[in-house]
Amino acid sequence: MQYQAHDYQKRATQLVIDIPRIGLFLDMGLGKTVITMTAIQELMFDRFEVSRVLVIAPKRVAEDTWTREHAKWDHLKDLRISKVLGNEQQRVRALKAEADIYVIGRDNVIWLTEYYQGLRKGWPFDMIVIDELSSFKNPQAKRFRALRKVIPLVKRVVGLTGTPSPNGMMDLWAEVYLLDQGERLGKTLGAYREKYFRPGARNGYVVYKWEPYRNAQKEIEAKISDICISMSAADYLKLPERIDNVIPVQLSPAEMQAYKTMESEQLLQIEDEDIAALNAAAVMTKLLQIANGSVYSVDGSIVRIHDAKLEALAEIIDTTDGPVLVFYSYKHDLAAIQGKIKDARVLNTAQDIADWNAGKVQVLLAHPASVGYGLNLQEGGHVIVWYGLTWSLELYQQANARLYRQGQEKPVIIHHLIAEGTVDEEAMQALQHKDTSQAALLAALKERRQR
Repeated sequence: MQYQAHDYQKRATQLVIDIPRIGLFLDMGLGKTVITMTAIQELMFDRFEVSRVLVIAPKRVAEDTWTREHAKWDHLKDLRISKVLGNEQQRVRALKAEADIYVIGRDNVIWLTEYYQGLRKGWPFDMIVIDELSSFKNPQAKRFRALRKVIPLVKRVVGLTGTPSPNGMMDLWAEVYLLDQGERLGKTLGAYREKYFRPGARNGYVVYKWEPYRNAQKEIEAKISDICISMSAADYLKLPERIDNVIPVQLSPAEMQAYKTMESEQLLQIEDEDIAALNAAAVMTKLLQIANGSVYSVDGSIVRIHDAKLEALAEIIDTTDGPVLVFYSYKHDLAAIQGKIKDARVLNTAQDIADWNAGKVQVLLAHPASVGYGLNLQEGGHVIVWYGLTWSLELYQQANARLYRQGQEKPVIIHHLIAEGTVDEEAMQALQHKDTSQAALLAALKERRQR
């Protein structure tokens, strides 16, 4: 296919070429992959500035998106891509292959740095592309620390994401550090926090939320504006209408009593199974499980509580003219849905993606974490059902953007199955208000216990 770049895509490509270390904060659906590959091709074949490019991406994106985009566009045919995936032997073989771009899953970053350290031949890549830079927002994570060591060894770094600060401005420090080694926001997270934030919600000495000082956001944005570029889909694309639909689901009195017991006592006895939650996050997880219909006991077995959401889902599928993409939260949700919707297919492979986009799949089941970044599913349908909500705003936005993105030709309908009187309502409200912080989670639980 011939690539007819939009003006914003031409500008973004030129920025990658002109700025050696850049963060492209482009909304989902604006074409981050083709923009970056177009820049790589010019840097490699026209300007001779780079010779080997490492792309670090979420697993699904590494498996499918980069090779799919490469095969799609005629102007990229000269680029050679090697997927560094599979077992260790397969990854080593892929690294030794003659290629221009080497795509690896982010979970293998630690292995990769240790592999080249063991060879003692130096770091072989002169450009690194971090696809979904926000997945490196935790400076304590081992993969961040591994990547931090090799970033100074390359001439060019590109950080791609549509959600640079899903949980607030605190997320930006680690992401920007990977671009400039602390030049703009400070060498340490502590220094960054001390300069721009004050303690907010806390329990004793434990701070759950840091509040930015007045004007902190403007100051931070000004500091990084020379290397971080943001583009919004609303400014550049005419997307179809998006319809968000909340479908209330009622639990029976007995089912609600089981839920209320768990909510108030953090311990639920159902058919001699002990189900315990030891902290706020665990309580929230248990409550969301119960709202969906099942819950894991302390020994890992599944306790079935209700089928209210299953029945609501079946009704939606029966009355929808066309394919339906269903997001589930837990393995017991998946098992329950598969038991009810016999012809549903689980998204596991690139072939599943191809069949969905070809119209061969009527009901596709996916966990939001498995499709959250980069996958193009807009050709296969326009209806989403959230069987169970996530507390992660980033996952929620990214998952919806698999259908609500450039190339979608129909209005996108997003159904949310909400169990009435449960924490589902708080989770939905938090997502709508874009406040899914730890403080909001604690407030949601506290508020419900006071009822």
